[in-house]
Amino acid sequence: MSRSTIFADLIIAIAFTIMTVSLWAYFNRPIPEPPWPSRIQGFSFSPFRAGQDGIARVYPSEKEIEEDLALLSQKTHSVRTYTVDGPLANVPEIAARHSINVALGVWIGDDKQRNLQEVLIAKRLAWTHRNVVRLIVGNEVVLRGDVPKDELFSHLDHMREAVYQPVSTAEPWHVWIKHPDLVRHVDYIAVHMLPYWEGVDVIQAESYLIDKIDLLRRTFPGMPIVIAEVGWPSNGRTRKSAVASVANEALFLRRFLEQAEQQRYIYYLMEAFDQPWKKAGEGAVGAYWGVYDVYRQPKFPFTAPVVRIPHWQILAALSVVVALIILSLLLLDSSALRRGGRSFLAIIAFFAATTAVWVVYDYSHQYLSPYIMVVGLLLFIGLIGVMLILLAEAHEWAEAYWALYRSRLLVSAQADPSAKPKVSIHVPAYNEPPDMIIETLNSLVKLDYPDFEVIVVDNNTKNPETWQPVAAHCDKLGPQFRFFHVDPLAGFKAGALNYALARTASDAQIVAVIDSDYQVHPDWLKDLVPLFQNPSTAIVQAPQDYLDGDICAFKAMMHAEYRGFFYIGMITRNERNAIIQHGTMTLVRRQTLEDVGGWAEWCITEDAELGLRIIKHRFDAIYLPRSYGKGLMPDTFIDFKKQRFRWAFGAMQIMRYHLGALLGRSGLTMGQRYHFVAGWLPWLADGFNLAFNFTALAWSLGMLWLPKKVDPPLIVFAALPLTLFCFKIVKMIHLYTTRVGANPRQTAAAALAGLALTHVIGLAVLAGLVRKGRAFFRTPKMAVAQPLSSALAAVREEGLFMLSLWLAAYAVARYTPMNSPDAYLWEIMLLIQSVPYTASVLMAVISGFPKMSARLVGRSASMEETVLGILAKTGRGVDRG
Repeated sequence: MSRSTIFADLIIAIAFTIMTVSLWAYFNRPIPEPPWPSRIQGFSFSPFRAGQDGIARVYPSEKEIEEDLALLSQKTHSVRTYTVDGPLANVPEIAARHSINVALGVWIGDDKQRNLQEVLIAKRLAWTHRNVVRLIVGNEVVLRGDVPKDELFSHLDHMREAVYQPVSTAEPWHVWIKHPDLVRHVDYIAVHMLPYWEGVDVIQAESYLIDKIDLLRRTFPGMPIVIAEVGWPSNGRTRKSAVASVANEALFLRRFLEQAEQQRYIYYLMEAFDQPWKKAGEGAVGAYWGVYDVYRQPKFPFTAPVVRIPHWQILAALSVVVALIILSLLLLDSSALRRGGRSFLAIIAFFAATTAVWVVYDYSHQYLSPYIMVVGLLLFIGLIGVMLILLAEAHEWAEAYWALYRSRLLVSAQADPSAKPKVSIHVPAYNEPPDMIIETLNSLVKLDYPDFEVIVVDNNTKNPETWQPVAAHCDKLGPQFRFFHVDPLAGFKAGALNYALARTASDAQIVAVIDSDYQVHPDWLKDLVPLFQNPSTAIVQAPQDYLDGDICAFKAMMHAEYRGFFYIGMITRNERNAIIQHGTMTLVRRQTLEDVGGWAEWCITEDAELGLRIIKHRFDAIYLPRSYGKGLMPDTFIDFKKQRFRWAFGAMQIMRYHLGALLGRSGLTMGQRYHFVAGWLPWLADGFNLAFNFTALAWSLGMLWLPKKVDPPLIVFAALPLTLFCFKIVKMIHLYTTRVGANPRQTAAAALAGLALTHVIGLAVLAGLVRKGRAFFRTPKMAVAQPLSSALAAVREEGLFMLSLWLAAYAVARYTPMNSPDAYLWEIMLLIQSVPYTASVLMAVISGFPKMSARLVGRSASMEETVLGILAKTGRGVDRG
């Protein structure tokens, strides 16, 4: 790498470091707020510690209550309780020792016996403790509908007659407005003012609260008002415009306390200490209303300016360090990358690092129950996976678009065309139409090359009428063409190729392989064989191309989808000698093929496995992006799916078998390891995406079945896959337009065809991760087109997933409270997740109309001319031999 490139990278890193730190500083700038009074009027007081539970009646000890009231003794004049059950009946006595008054709470629920017991104890405490200044009988009883109103009125009336202190019941402001008859049974209005629950933005919360207090005063003139709960949570889901955060809690409470002093409100802050046990009844946010956390530490400064993240400098520094590590890895071996590409990768690296640091920080500021820890672990794994795929996609995007030159595409210009060693062309076949194979053999006859042989191996075809015409045609073509029919023969296609290899002429130095449906260009061997002059070259690969791309819309869509691999991925991989060998239009040095053990009969993608094995032995593989032969595509969508299933399953076989070489010591370079692993990541993601969809449907069912206990998933669970999905779509549109030469219709067709395979790839990946072997599936050629009914039957699973996700999205929107961005984003995510399944159904429908014109997609222009013209603009072009 040149000094100028290093200097440019340094400038880019410094610029993005400054930008990142500046953004952290901007979003965490100090906000001056009114100081906290030295002593407030009152706290809502629930003295439960970590591991204790008000619902299960696992109460704190008297010693713990004593410690809490001692902590609050110089900070508040009063506390408000909710029950007199168990040791909580001792709160008035303990509070008196610390000069704290008590608003005594009486719990009224659906247990009538307990209600009577609570009332009885509360009467005794009210008469025996002078620091009990008021009573609150029932907490949001009418709101929840725990008991009939008449029953509540009976308790209120009885208590008012029995004690001398004022008595009320606590309800939100709107319950008092809706049920004005409550006022006839109380001495004052005990109102809950919690703007968060009503989705009010924290900036408007203060004026909102004042408006509602004024409304109560106008509605019930002369009636005393006590704000029995007022607060803001420090963590939890965003509810409409209300964001739960430590900074917002500090901002709201400090502003409220200033206003309360001016308005002379009587109030109890909600609440003294965080209460993790409240998650069960109120959702995650229920745990985070305390001024102090569950460990009795203050959660925000009482007088200093409010900062969103107090120690943001540490997070900013961590973001920068992680980003620089990522960027340095992305820029390894990147001397051909222009400054625009390096800057693009810097944007992605700093974005990914900052997002990851913030997500981990935000999630870690929860009370970590076993459930939260398991969810967090899954989130972290998903986060790492999404980031790895995002970085790999960004790296391919940068290298495909911003490369200054393609050094390994110049090898054809350096080759001596006079070198013409003997070539043995192997044509494996199984149950193929004889006329098609004969056309393939006729194209081989026309090769402009002086010394080659052709070996046709038909393995396991049962019907003599299928293979005998081919055998006869080989006899007609002369001794240069040899035909073998072998039945039985194990090993599928690899077995046939090994059989041919064993019968290859002794003087043949190069083995060429084509599928039985391919018609090759006369210059194929003349142009590519000279590239073997370099002794380190073991593979020379040309792209697959197709004869039938303009027959119908379905095949035009497949043709467009295939382009991306051959004219984006293979070209970038070629620069690091990391191409995927595919078993047609490929040439292999015979000696190397034999030295590495031939074709792997255990793998159903024997071509890609051989390529990796040869590269692992430190040989070169060369890719020349020029079409030298054209074959036939699958005729039906089910065959298109089965072909991709085989490729993905075979990739998992290869990954499992060569995992040690990919991750440990081997002949592979770092760049080669990267390309093989990064190339499989999107398929692995499809496998995990399938599992994610099952989870998403189950979670949505939980939201419908238990809406009070199952919240929408955290926003990050939906945001990460949505971000990756959008990124990949934008990348595809850009590269198909600028590097593949596709028009907008072809780009859309390629996207639709690629998405349609998501489900079957996911199935193949999951199967490949747990199973070692699977029967080889031959892609049928010249098959009869499927009727629409059969085409739709081939996408039963995809259609069921599509409808399930649509139904889940509708049900979530219709039957759950859509009161947070999490809920809306989850609904969007469900619809986005249905897109691949919808694409499958659409592809099946299109395949069911074989006469639908390819002009709807756009006729396939010559890939060779389009791509070579684009490559020529990168600086050096490609010599066409």
